[in-house]
Amino acid sequence: MRIGIIGPNGVGKSTLSEKLSEYYESPLVEEPVVANPYLPYFYQDKLTFSFPAQMAFYSALFLEMWNAKDKPLCVYDSTLLSNLVYTELLLLEGFMTEKERAITYDVAEAYMNRLPKLDLTIILQRPKDQLFKNVERRGREIEKDQQDYLNFHYDHHDEVMKKIINHFKIPSKHLLFLSLGDLFEEREFKRIIDVIEKAYARSQED
Repeated sequence: MRIGIIGPNGVGKSTLSEKLSEYYESPLVEEPVVANPYLPYFYQDKLTFSFPAQMAFYSALFLEMWNAKDKPLCVYDSTLLSNLVYTELLLLEGFMTEKERAITYDVAEAYMNRLPKLDLTIILQRPKDQLFKNVERRGREIEKDQQDYLNFHYDHHDEVMKKIINHFKIPSKHLLFLSLGDLFEEREFKRIIDVIEKAYARSQED
């Protein structure tokens, strides 16, 4: 079982990925964005650094996914589709051009063709007020004073995600839209596992 996690900032991608990796005793491939040297520059000057930052994020994530390509059981706390969400949002905000968007899609598609397909891509969802609270709680310095950027991101995430799904014609049986409660409550985590395993079973049907 190869599971990829997608969702807006603060939704709980890393937390859920870690818990799933522990539960299934599987490798966890972590998104290498936070440690990426381009990230602080992106937050300081999105107009200049949106495109080069996206290229850097894609290359770093591709390498992590490539190193795990032979593992039959794996949890990814991000996917190449997730990065395309940011590409579309940055285009909508005027921080990327249509040409840069097209190049980014070409790069993403080239990388996807070199990697095994995921069995299940999970798109996480939470109410916007909870997303803001989660971002504030984790207290990343680079995310301070980014309310306008995050608000735009939250308002358009789902519509952009659906656009990308349609672009790549991803079968619905390989997708799971999952609303989250408190991940540290045993009952909620059991519910999530049950939903995921049922979705995974459907993904394996002919």
